[in-house]
Amino acid sequence: MTSEHGAALADRLADAVAHIDAPDIVVAVTRRGVRTVLTGGSALSPPTPRHALRYELGSVSKTFTVLLLAELARAGVLALDDPLAAHLPDLPPLPHPHSRQITLRHLATHTSGLPRIPTDLVAGALLRPYDDGYAAYDTERLLRTFARTRPRYQPGTRWRYSNFGLALLGPAMSHAAGAGYPALLRNHVLHPLGLAETTLGPGATGTDAVGHRTNGVTPVGSTAMGAFVAAGAVRSTPGDLLSYLEAHLAPEHTPLSGPLHDVQIPLLRRGWRHRHTHTLTWYHHPAPRGPLIFHVGATLGQQAFLGYHPATHTGLVALATRRGRTCRMIGTAYELLYALADERRCEPGRARGTPT
Repeated sequence: MTSEHGAALADRLADAVAHIDAPDIVVAVTRRGVRTVLTGGSALSPPTPRHALRYELGSVSKTFTVLLLAELARAGVLALDDPLAAHLPDLPPLPHPHSRQITLRHLATHTSGLPRIPTDLVAGALLRPYDDGYAAYDTERLLRTFARTRPRYQPGTRWRYSNFGLALLGPAMSHAAGAGYPALLRNHVLHPLGLAETTLGPGATGTDAVGHRTNGVTPVGSTAMGAFVAAGAVRSTPGDLLSYLEAHLAPEHTPLSGPLHDVQIPLLRRGWRHRHTHTLTWYHHPAPRGPLIFHVGATLGQQAFLGYHPATHTGLVALATRRGRTCRMIGTAYELLYALADERRCEPGRARGTPT
C-alpha cells in the first residue's frame, strides 16, 4: 500500500471514529496484510491505551464457537448433522418431537426453531436491563429449559436468531470431545491461530475495557455468560481480532485451513426478499466484486463488529464501550467496510443494505 493510499485509509478511519458516539472507540483495518488502527471516544483516555484493551465481543463470540464446531467435525469428533440430543446424555426426556430433530448444524445456522433466549430470562431482561441474567444460569438449568421448550417451527425450515441455540453447542461439543468448552476453544482455535490475548473471562486489572450506562459515566459490570459461554463470552484485543480476520482471509496459511473455509460457505438465504445469504456462522451480504462477510455483537456496555471482504483482502474491526444503544457504531462500521470493498468509492455512508 502506498503512503498516499495509507493516508486516505487513515482519513476514512478517522471519519468513522468521529461519527461514532461512544466513550471508547477502536476502528482497525487490515488490507492486504497492512494494518491501520485509529482510536478515540468521548471519555478520557484510559491508563491502558484503547488499542491494547480487551473488549467483550458478545455475539461475535459465536464465530469462534462455530469455527470450533467446524474443526471438531473435520477431526471426526462429531458431525454437523448429528442430533443435538445424541451429545447431551444428561438431557431430560424431550416431549416435543421437533426438539429431537434439532441437529448441531441447525444450532449453528439459527434454524433450530428455538427462541432467541429462554422464556425464563425475558422478564428479567425487560425489568432489569443492566443486570446480567446469564451469570447464574448454569448448564443443568439450560438443559432443563431446553427439554421443556417447544421449538417455534420445524428445525431447518426458518431462520430465527437464537442465543439459546448457540449456548447448547457448548455442552454438546464438550461431551463429544471429552473436555470443557474453554479448553476446547483454547486448544483447537485460539492457540492454533496465535490469539494469545483472547480469553473467556476478565484479564488482569486495567486490561479490560469498561462499558457505561446511558449517562456515559456510570460503569457497567463485565458480562459473565454462565451456561451461555458459547454464545457470547469471548473477549479480545483489536490486534488479536485483526489476526483472526487475517486467518479467514488467508486460511491456507493457518493450521485451520479446512474449518476456516467451511465456515465461509453460503448455506441459506434470509432477510428481505431473501437477498442475503448466511454461512455456518457469518452474515453474507452482496458487495462490489464479491460478498461482504460480517458479524456483530453487544453486551451490557460494549459493542463489536467484525467483517471482511475476501475479494480485496480487507478486514475491519470496530469496538466501542457504549452509553445506551445509539452509538452508531455498527452502521458506521458496516458502511466503511462496504466502501472499502469498492476501491473506487471515496466516502463511507452510501452503502446498500445495512445489517439486519
